[in-house]
Amino acid sequence: MKLPTIVHLSAIAGLLGNVVLAGCTTPRVEPPAYEVYAVRYGTLPGAPTKVLVPDADASRHSDLAMAVWLLRAPGQRNVLVDAGFYRDEIMQVYKPQDYRKPSQAIDALGLAPDDITDIIISHVHSDHLDGVDLFPKARVWIQRAEYEYYVGPRGEALHDDISPVDAVMLADLRAKGRVELVDGDSREIIPGITVYTGGRHTFASEYAGVRTRIGTVIIASDNVYLYENLDRHVPIGVTFDAKSNIAAQDRMLDLAAARRYVIPGHDMAVFERFPKAGNSVVRID
Repeated sequence: MKLPTIVHLSAIAGLLGNVVLAGCTTPRVEPPAYEVYAVRYGTLPGAPTKVLVPDADASRHSDLAMAVWLLRAPGQRNVLVDAGFYRDEIMQVYKPQDYRKPSQAIDALGLAPDDITDIIISHVHSDHLDGVDLFPKARVWIQRAEYEYYVGPRGEALHDDISPVDAVMLADLRAKGRVELVDGDSREIIPGITVYTGGRHTFASEYAGVRTRIGTVIIASDNVYLYENLDRHVPIGVTFDAKSNIAAQDRMLDLAAARRYVIPGHDMAVFERFPKAGNSVVRID
């Protein structure tokens, strides 16, 4: 998210059958079916709705959920989509209410920071990127075009959308071999998890399609701010390309098992529409 005053979330099912290649029999393994959770780590009160939905009345304000999303394949991987924020300089910008560090908020699901195996970064805004280094064992996935547009060779911030401290952090993690740069659209980066581009919230923001027992769940992150964007077919207020953003919304609706399984990035209603699974946590089911 970027507001005007801000500088800038089951085990392998088994063998389905055999595939015969060049006279050899190779087992085909079905990707896992993930459990999906939205985890709210704070609230941003009274944001101007017009920043999120550009044709909204200027007098409207919306409380925003600050969230990460957990994709869990029991016994295999615990994947976060986005990582929230925690650094003092970022805290002073957002001034969240009901705040817990994202690394603490996941304890409602019985997880510790070391349990997170992967983090998919949808885009470089600090409320989605800053907390990556709270999870010391996680491999970080981000679009190559997003990384190279915002992070210079010495970790310098190339554009305002990324905080300088986050640019340095991301470059340091890449130097340590913990960052995977994703080359483009419709890439299955982890079995059962595919990322897509085209939302254009930032230069090359991405969203995730997750295989679950109910079909595909789409974690839109800020490529869709609120349900209102979907319901009224209105682009997000902060985007490189409004037409591309609308096309991405249409694609999400096609990819998802049902309309309710396109999950926007900051809508408090997410935590009312789905069953509670802990303190400030709901299961997308």
